[in-house]
Amino acid sequence: MARRSKVETPAEQDGTTDATEEFSIEEETVDPASLEAEGNTVVTLPVIRSDDELYRRRGTNKGDIPEPSAMLTEDRLLNTSGRNRAVPEGFWQYLIYLISLRFINVGDSRSVRARKALEARIATQYDHGTRFVPILTRKGGVGKTTVTTLLGMAMAAVRDDRVIAIDANPDRGTLAERVPKSTGATVRDVVKYAASIAGFTDFAELVSKDKTRLHVLASDTDPLLSEAFDENDYNVVADQAARFYSVVLTDCGTGVVHSVMKPTLERADGLVVVSGGSIDEARLASETLTWLEANGYTKLVKNCVVALNTATPGTNVVKLDEIENHFLSRVRQVVRIPYDPYLAAGSIVDWSRLGRHTRDAARELAALVAEGMGERTGS
Repeated sequence: MARRSKVETPAEQDGTTDATEEFSIEEETVDPASLEAEGNTVVTLPVIRSDDELYRRRGTNKGDIPEPSAMLTEDRLLNTSGRNRAVPEGFWQYLIYLISLRFINVGDSRSVRARKALEARIATQYDHGTRFVPILTRKGGVGKTTVTTLLGMAMAAVRDDRVIAIDANPDRGTLAERVPKSTGATVRDVVKYAASIAGFTDFAELVSKDKTRLHVLASDTDPLLSEAFDENDYNVVADQAARFYSVVLTDCGTGVVHSVMKPTLERADGLVVVSGGSIDEARLASETLTWLEANGYTKLVKNCVVALNTATPGTNVVKLDEIENHFLSRVRQVVRIPYDPYLAAGSIVDWSRLGRHTRDAARELAALVAEGMGERTGS
């Protein structure tokens, strides 16, 4: 079969002539039957139609936006039906699963679902930047360092990123004594060697680590040096920590007027104020909120979480509900920290040895803090 086509010559393409030559192009159609008759093997290829469901893809039409790789999530891609579902947690749920030879999966128990939901809140991810959370109070002995430790462990045990607690107490803090000490370095060493810290490995040599993956940076052990730890020093330490950690907790020590407090509050994305259960402890904690409001941190106060330590003396004769209601009129939420004899010893804290109610309170505090750090609070 032949057809005639009009083909432009090079001269015509250059515009130098109007001449047109016609060429005869032979287009031969081959009959498959004739090929088979000659002993050849004929392979028939499938015809791909543009409307074939198999070949439809998102973003192929003009004006469509192709999906980013972030859309390939586990929830979307993993088959979790039938026997592909995760092994259920809970005594009866797991027993039924085993007896049925893994065919009957009723899912997790109610308590396990509640725990996983709480962990999901703690694991809240942030779009950009490190989040800073100061833990402070105007009175010593109310459990501020203990609350910092519990909060840090609850977050570090669940989150995929890194969490560090910095002891910025100018009066010889004890935060580093709540975890196994793996180094004698302090905040002073971070300031001293800041220029030579090239990566996370260098910084990690200056901190102690807990089994929950919480990192702790100790304060100066010499009181004379502690007094010298000022605003500029804290900024150096905070800048270095922000290079490697997603959440930075700062144990601020007693009082709110020392020089380290200013940069701590300026960086704050969340806030935890610790109160004891006695009348004077509650009043001082409330006065801390008043001081913050008077100094331009109103939004930070509204986003604050009060940790009410019920293990302090006098708690058993005080109406804790009234104290809690007072703080709820000023802050976002209140979490009661129960008495735990293991914490009362004031030694190294082993998360696995804490009472269930203590761990639950710490997780609830961590979840509230994590949720409140989505956007920078400011003043």
